Amino acid sequence: MQLFDAHCDMLYKLWRQPNINLETDKSLQVSISKLSKKKKPIQCFAIFVPEDVPFIHRYHVALEQVSLFQQKVLNKYPEVKLLKTKSDIDRLHDDDIGAILTLEGCDAIGDDINQLDVFYQLGVRSVGLTWNYANLVADGAHETRNGGLTNFGRDVINYLNNQKMWTDLSHASEKSFWEALEIASYPIASHSNVYRLCPHVRNLRDEQIQALFKKNGIIGITFVPFFTSNVKPSIADLLDHIDYLCSLGGENNIGFGSDFDGIDETINGLATYDDYDTLINQLLIHYPEQLVQKFLYHNFYQSIPY
Repeated sequence: MQLFDAHCDMLYKLWRQPNINLETDKSLQVSISKLSKKKKPIQCFAIFVPEDVPFIHRYHVALEQVSLFQQKVLNKYPEVKLLKTKSDIDRLHDDDIGAILTLEGCDAIGDDINQLDVFYQLGVRSVGLTWNYANLVADGAHETRNGGLTNFGRDVINYLNNQKMWTDLSHASEKSFWEALEIASYPIASHSNVYRLCPHVRNLRDEQIQALFKKNGIIGITFVPFFTSNVKPSIADLLDHIDYLCSLGGENNIGFGSDFDGIDETINGLATYDDYDTLINQLLIHYPEQLVQKFLYHNFYQSIPY
């Protein structure tokens, strides 16, 4: 079965360790060798600038990650294809690996829409408004004041709409979520789970999930353990989130955003990208094959607007 994973942090690890072997290093939860075992998988690679980078340097650090992606991934592994359009996906061969660049939080663009345009020109096709905290676009999920969008944030979403890019609402505060959802043409939540089942601030409440579904948005079920259960979770706990989303009418709105390489702890049985096989087997026990393929690939593929 084909896989479409909407979020991993391999580029962040590469930036931290530029000489890491992207094919074989055992510290990588997603590696080139693991991806190559699948039939033309699609992996979204997040550009993530951590909080310890001074604000004035974040744009340059984000560009460094794009440069490393070009040098260490695209140039070294010709089977990895940067996807800028849906047609690029349709042209993939069975041995190819599709790569979509995403921006995890708008800290890197400051207050300059032209810097966002640079990322678009470099291939970014999905933009998260925030990470966990406030920036010049919006408040993040961990801001206790729960502020919403700024005027500049509205300009950013209008830009994303015009360019037919995803507006990623994972990490947004509740108020930011609602204000963004109102104006975003192509909203998703790349890596979030269900608040009702696991009350973490990064998860989505029923009303948010249903509103996202009404706008044809996809929620990427994530493998972050503490977004899945308050105790050490298993794949069965992850399936509970899928069941719940289906009960809210999400058959065509469920995908996966593992957050591999952005997590140190893992769900039992889901330690690396290779373990997608275990997840697939469990999904096939509970759901028809056609529905499983929707979850794994087609729902995110169908939602691509560009």
